[in-house]
Order: sequence, then structure tokens, then C-alpha cells
Amino acid sequence: MIETLKKFGAKKLGGLILIAVIIIAFGFGGFGGGFSTNNQNNIAKINKTNVTTQDFMDYVNQSGISQQAIRENLENNIIEELLSGLISVKLIDLEVEDFDLSVTELTVLKKIKENKNFQNENNVFQRTRYEKFLLSNNMSAPMFELQLKHRELQKHLFDFIGAGTVTPNFLTKKMFEEENKSLDLEYFAMKNFYKEKEEFTDLEINKFLNENKDQLKREYIDFKYTELSPKILIGLKEFNQDFFDEIDKIENRISNGDDFQSIIQNLKTDITEIKEFTPSSTRKINEDLIYSKRTSEIDLIENGDNFLLYSITNKYDRGPDLSNLETKEEIRELVYQKSRFDLHRSVLEEIQNKKFDDNKFKEMAGYSKEYLTINSIKDDTKFEANSIKMLYSLPINSYTLVNDKENQIYLVKLLNSKKNSFNEADENYLNFVNNQNTNTRKSVIQSYDQLLNSKYQVQLNQKTIDRVKNYFK
Repeated sequence: MIETLKKFGAKKLGGLILIAVIIIAFGFGGFGGGFSTNNQNNIAKINKTNVTTQDFMDYVNQSGISQQAIRENLENNIIEELLSGLISVKLIDLEVEDFDLSVTELTVLKKIKENKNFQNENNVFQRTRYEKFLLSNNMSAPMFELQLKHRELQKHLFDFIGAGTVTPNFLTKKMFEEENKSLDLEYFAMKNFYKEKEEFTDLEINKFLNENKDQLKREYIDFKYTELSPKILIGLKEFNQDFFDEIDKIENRISNGDDFQSIIQNLKTDITEIKEFTPSSTRKINEDLIYSKRTSEIDLIENGDNFLLYSITNKYDRGPDLSNLETKEEIRELVYQKSRFDLHRSVLEEIQNKKFDDNKFKEMAGYSKEYLTINSIKDDTKFEANSIKMLYSLPINSYTLVNDKENQIYLVKLLNSKKNSFNEADENYLNFVNNQNTNTRKSVIQSYDQLLNSKYQVQLNQKTIDRVKNYFK
């Protein structure tokens, strides 16, 4: 909730003052159900605090959204969004009151005088500029100053929530050093140990089929279809209303239970019959489209400029047919991928069980071993970013498998790590500090968000909401 409330202040009035219509992180799905009340002036309730229709109308007027814009967007839940914004404001007010926060008139006056829009070229406050702004926005000074006071109270609230959330300097330095140290490592490509696809025998392929016969079964269909164009249906090549009227008639006949043959009996069109079809790597546009719609035994579907009328006559499951060369190559690819997976898993299991040592690494690497220095946790020149993060989490003399951006797999050994010197005035370090403090602050706000969800029960009066909608219709 609070993360969204914190963004309060996003809508311009006269290009100078920021006011917002926001949707709280609850969303309406998180609110309680409509409450029972005889007071039709209450549109919502926050614990024991009533939100009245007058509150809502005042909020709408302050938002600057016209009645016409609201009327045109009633179906897009604009009333619910505006009500969300109002409830957000009320929640902030309740929190400000609960923490007994205050802003003095002197603070408000100082903020006005420090506003660049009300100053001249010498940064001196000009009363005439301030009054011109108020006139152009149809606002009185007390109204503007009240809004400014509310904004300052909101700022104090969020500063209060986030107080003390700066990460200690020594921890920030340590984390920066860890993420920016250099890693020296040895590695080699696992592809040298993969069996070539062509080396897998028919016996191995058949064994794989037997072990995975249930998972490898595919659904096949027998069907027939015809393409319906304007030329076939109305004798013309153009798409006009007559053509689409004929299409509607066919759809109605399908809905009434007419079969394929009776629908096309008076049409001069070619019929294509397909047996034992299942999609393959060779794309067949019409057939693949019909297969994707196979839950309907007969249907009319649009396909480019024409329509396909099809009828499925049979459906059945079948295991792969190895006499089909294309199917056999697909199974060979699966056997190859499984072989790779099994090899990777075997190596990882040895590493996890501490049965993998330097002698095994050297034996596998042979003359293909390479050396690399990674300069920081963001250095993904060779390996993929998530693999780099994993390497930085491991101790020296660790072994692991990583991948590059092309998903090639490598076996890596961490040889050494070295801290790199840095200047605390360096831009990279300053950005890291800011990000770290932001992350810490987010964590605190998320905890506060959970507290608010348990602290406030928001209920809506749906009857009053519907009445407000009717007002704008």
C-alpha cells in the first residue's frame, strides 16, 4: 500500500503544483465487502472513519477532471480509480494524525518563497508572480497553502517511516568491495564431452522411446477441409457484404448441427483430406491451424484472406513413427539433449558430494583449459549475468557449471579473488551507495505496507458507488 501512496503528487495544476489521483496498492480486490449502512451519503469506510459522497465530489473537483471525461470513462472504472485516490489521501491523513505530525505556517511560507516559479531572475520572491499563479488556476491563497501544507505533512510521514534506513558505511564498503573484486578462474567447454547426434544408434533411440513412450505420445487427427473465398461463395473476387452474409449463414448452420457434407453440397469447391496429421518442424499453415482448433470437430475459421471450413473425423494418440525420417531426427535430438543433461547432472552431483577434485578437473580439461579474469559482478563479457552472480557467491577453489549468452555450458574452477581499490568519490561508488540506501528503504516501506494492511479495514458502499455513477451518466 505505502509504496504507491508514497508517489502521491503526480498531476499538474497550472504547470506548477503537483496533486495526484492515485490507486492504492490494495486495489479494490483487497478491500472488504460493501458495508451495511442506512447512510447513503457514505461511499466508503476506513475503520471507523466515514468517507462521504461530498468528500468524493470535492476530490473530483480538485482533480481537474471534467464531468465529460468521467462520463466517457465510466466503463473503464474511472469512478473506482478516483475513489481509490481519495481513500489513499484519507489513509495518509489518518497516518499523519496517528503520528501527531505537524507543519507550521512559517514552514509553508518558506516553501512558497523558495518556489522557483515565484522568484525573479535574482531568486527573489515576487508576490505578483504568486498572485498571478493563483488567479490563472482559479485558486485562493488559503486553498493553495492548505494543499502545500498537506504535501509537507505527507513528506514528513514518509521521511518518518524511512528514518534511520541508511546502510552503515562499513557495510556499504564491504558490499561494494565484494561486488567489484576480480575473480581469476580456469574453465573449459563441456561440448568436448558431448556425444555427436549421428553417433546415437537405433538401439539407443529405441531404448529412449521405450523409457518415455507415454510422454512421447502425440495426438493425431484425420480431417477434411475446404477453402472458402468470395469467388466460391458469391462468384466475385471482392470481399463485400454478400460474402460475409454467406459466411454468417454457414456459421449458423454449424451452430444448428449441420455436417460438413451438407454444408458444401451446393458449393463448387475442392476438398482436401488429411490422414494421420500431427504438427512437425515443417510448417503447414492450413493443417497446423486446424490442428490448433481440434477441440471443435467442425468449424469455420479465418485464415488470411479466406475462410477454412473443416471437419475432424478421427482423433487418436500414437507413439513416434521411426520409419518417418523427420520424426526419427526429432527423437535423435531429444536423445542428444538428454545425454547432455545427464552429463551435466553427473558432474554437479560429484561436485556437491565433494567427489570432484583438481585431478579430475585437469583430467577433463586436458589441453582445452582456458584462463579468465572477471573484473566485477557486472562483467558478463564471457558468461551470462546470472552465472556471474553465482560465481561471486562461491568460495575460492570451488567448481561449478556456468553458461554463456549462447547457452554453451562450461566447467569452471575459481582460482583466486582480488580486491580492487576504489575512490569513495568515484561515481560508481556513489551510485552504489544510493542504490543500497534505496533498497534498504524499500525493505522498510514494504514492512510498513504490511502493517497498514492489518491496521486499516477499508469497506466500500457499492450502492452509493452505483448512485454516483448514475449521477455522471
